[in-house]
Amino acid sequence: MLTYDVQIWGIRKRPDRAAAYQLRWRVGVQPFSKSYKIKAQADGRRSELLAALRKREQFDTETGLPASEVQAAQSPPWFAHAREYVAMKWPNASAKHRASIADALATVTPRLVKDNRGAPAPRVLRTALYSWAFRLVLDQDGELVARIDAEEAPEAIVEALDWIGRKSLDVSALNTPTVVRSALDALARKMDGTAAADNTVNRKVPVVSNCLRYAVELDRLPSLPLTKVDWTPPETDDEIDFRYVPGPALARKLIDAVGEQNDRGRHLKAFFGCLYYAATRPGEAVGLRESDFTLPETGWGQVVLSSSSPRVGSGWTDSGESYDSRGLKKRARKATREVPIPPVLVRLIRDHIAEFGTAEDGRLFRAALGGSLLSKEYGDVWKAARLAVLTPHEIKSPLAKVPYGLRAAGVSLWLEFWCLPGRGSPPRRPQHRRAVPLLRQGHPPQPAPREPADRARSGGRQRPVTTAHFGRR
Repeated sequence: MLTYDVQIWGIRKRPDRAAAYQLRWRVGVQPFSKSYKIKAQADGRRSELLAALRKREQFDTETGLPASEVQAAQSPPWFAHAREYVAMKWPNASAKHRASIADALATVTPRLVKDNRGAPAPRVLRTALYSWAFRLVLDQDGELVARIDAEEAPEAIVEALDWIGRKSLDVSALNTPTVVRSALDALARKMDGTAAADNTVNRKVPVVSNCLRYAVELDRLPSLPLTKVDWTPPETDDEIDFRYVPGPALARKLIDAVGEQNDRGRHLKAFFGCLYYAATRPGEAVGLRESDFTLPETGWGQVVLSSSSPRVGSGWTDSGESYDSRGLKKRARKATREVPIPPVLVRLIRDHIAEFGTAEDGRLFRAALGGSLLSKEYGDVWKAARLAVLTPHEIKSPLAKVPYGLRAAGVSLWLEFWCLPGRGSPPRRPQHRRAVPLLRQGHPPQPAPREPADRARSGGRQRPVTTAHFGRR
């Protein structure tokens, strides 16, 4: 029980005792005392108790100690707390988020130590944390445990985890602003000391913040210590760099170049068509089935997106597969998204089904050996298409560097031709996130109407809206 009813008396000298100087105080009705051999020690301890009183700190009636000291005595090491946090988050986290949690904690934990004497090599310690301490697996009894507790690890890994367990600071040390700043600075740097990417920092900071909130929830910290430090994460801009987004003509050339690469290229041509013409994410396109499409003989069709299968690594999924099957990104688990598809994609899908059929479960796109399509496989095909279409200078640039660029190109084209709510004409440099309400409307794109003044400036002619500024080609 905690109370403010505290009284601290002066130092009493007892010459007949080895520890002659006795400090006495009362918490509630319970008296406490402690003896010291040197008077300065007793005075120092008395000053600490008085300082706690001046800070309006409560005292514990059972131990007689200030609340902060009681909390520090009960505070576990940061490493142990981080492992508890991982175990708490793991069951309900997606595979990709599990890996992200391990990545952030493996970055910050080596910085939260008492000293670096006897420290293992940085890469060994990171591997030990990321792959063994913060990755959970099922043991022989079907219980979720850390991999280090279920499998026999190399000696270097065992020694690294033993070291971090002994050297880890207590959670209560995070109340100190300098310790918090050191942890945050670690998130902003790579292992070689160079600055980390802004998006990487902004992905890791919430994980560490939530881990600290969990410590507050368990009464291991009195409040969130991040508010004590004047530290701001880097700003990020959601706007796409349109210099490197392929325009319509270039996007079509790249998709055609995919289809010209042997059997695998022809099989994946419709896959890349989905990324561009339906603006699907690669993880969404991987799991598309014939039943998801409405494919009329002529005109526009429709695809209903209901799941995503991003590749994250078998160590982070419940199934042991290298990909994670889950709902659409940032939507309810069973939510769907209906997307209209133009006639060109309707033909691509119909031709794909006619030539390649479907898997037993109805999937359109498969790996070369029939399994789930992997990012490395379609990534290699995309690299070959870039080499076939782009100039040497463009190949070295980020222009259409990854398949996801087709989705950015598709959304950009939609924004250009769709009439945005509340605006008479489309913006010149739309942000990617502004496509979300339009994607949900599910209507085919329509040319944006021009105001009378626009027509007057163009000599009375209705000029078509172009997309030249979205890509050089």
